[in-house]
Amino acid sequence: MRIGKEFLSFAIVGAIGFVVDVGVLYIASPHLGWYGGRVLSWTAAATFTWLLNRHFTFRARQSGASIVREYVHYMLTMIGGAVVNYAAYVLTLHWVSGSWGPALGVAVGSGAGLVVNFISARYLVFRAAREH
Repeated sequence: MRIGKEFLSFAIVGAIGFVVDVGVLYIASPHLGWYGGRVLSWTAAATFTWLLNRHFTFRARQSGASIVREYVHYMLTMIGGAVVNYAAYVLTLHWVSGSWGPALGVAVGSGAGLVVNFISARYLVFRAAREH
């Protein structure tokens, strides 16, 4: 799959992950707060998007690693994007009030981390076998 199609697929998977992220955030926030809930929701969304990206976006670029190793590698490489994502989320919560502020924060954070996460996934996790 060409890089443009991979990026579009990655973005679509990310949009689906956004729904998971916001859903988990709003369920978890009464127990963990908006900041702790966001850590849990990001983890759930990243796990979900790893599964979808593995089976759709990067199907032709298998990592060659065991499923557990690939998952751990994926989650570790997403940390760069997660830092950008979380920072944008926190800044949004400081500037926007109301019940929709956290959802907007997730959207802003997801957009901010999109390119970093795509590059990490494509070039560090889902490298074609000949690139190892």
